[in-house]
Amino acid sequence: MPATKKNNARYIPIFIGWSLLWIFIQWNVLLKFGVTETEAIADSYISNILLGASCFLIFNNMKYYLPKQEKYWYIIAVSFVLSCCWLLAVRLILWAIFKNDEHYISTLHQSSTIRFGFAFLMIGCMSTISLLWHTQKDQQKNEEQQKEIQQLAKDAELFKLRQQLQPHFLFNSLNSISALTATQPDKARHMIQQLSDFLRGTLKKDDQHKNSLEEELQYLELYLDIEKVRFGHRLQTVIDVEENIQQMELPSLILQPVVENAIKFGLYDTIGEVIISITAKKINDELEVTVQNPFDAETVQPLQGTGFGLASIKRRLFLLFARQDLLQTKTENNYFITTIIIPQAI
Repeated sequence: MPATKKNNARYIPIFIGWSLLWIFIQWNVLLKFGVTETEAIADSYISNILLGASCFLIFNNMKYYLPKQEKYWYIIAVSFVLSCCWLLAVRLILWAIFKNDEHYISTLHQSSTIRFGFAFLMIGCMSTISLLWHTQKDQQKNEEQQKEIQQLAKDAELFKLRQQLQPHFLFNSLNSISALTATQPDKARHMIQQLSDFLRGTLKKDDQHKNSLEEELQYLELYLDIEKVRFGHRLQTVIDVEENIQQMELPSLILQPVVENAIKFGLYDTIGEVIISITAKKINDELEVTVQNPFDAETVQPLQGTGFGLASIKRRLFLLFARQDLLQTKTENNYFITTIIIPQAI
């Protein structure tokens, strides 16, 4: 049974109990007017069953038609019309049953105004409750739809950000393979194999939102193997991972763009050996990954070009965790340091 039907079913016993209470009250009131017990019971049951049917009708009607404008006038009009119809139906049925009892028929006529007022009050209350109930349901439905739309938009933007970061690396790798084909065919074949493994892993991971640190580092090793074919001995890496944090989670494919950025601004303007260090540790129940690369202060101008790569990563982290402080950069003693902080689900 759907959740909505289950929630509605909870109120059926309350509605039945309320109706039985009014049947009992009306039965006692009618007895004080001098009608027989049979007439009082029949009057109470018929009146309240028809009143309950009228209340159910208005509740069910608002499920399919919910007034948006002038809704309070709508409630008054509907309550008035239904009360008139209810009173007419009650009088016709009871008159047909007890038309030979002049005392009861007289009591029925005399109590018509009170009956109408009571019915108008009850149906009006039910109309108001129904309006509030279905309005709230509509708002909840709209909020859920908006959340779904926002989630779809967020997923689409995350996918776009990830895809934008891949072509740059792919084009560089293909250019390197092209250059190696003539001079070092063995290295070119090796790089093709590494690139194939890397792209295969990318396709498998694209649909995953999170990886363990261990999986992400394996993926990063594939990337670094390709880059080491391109740069040879000039590219050296040091990976230092704190013990017992291999299963901590982070967004899939988040480290490769950061390391690519470090290689770009660490090696492109130098001819010597460069060490890229990657450190991962746990701080206050958060995973902190730091990527550090040296740079030449005299060629610091190109560092402004880090805008797209790091800005895209920062945007992705914000979409996932709703925090702006999860990517931090600084320069220290001719080193450019990028720190990513990944909150862990509790």
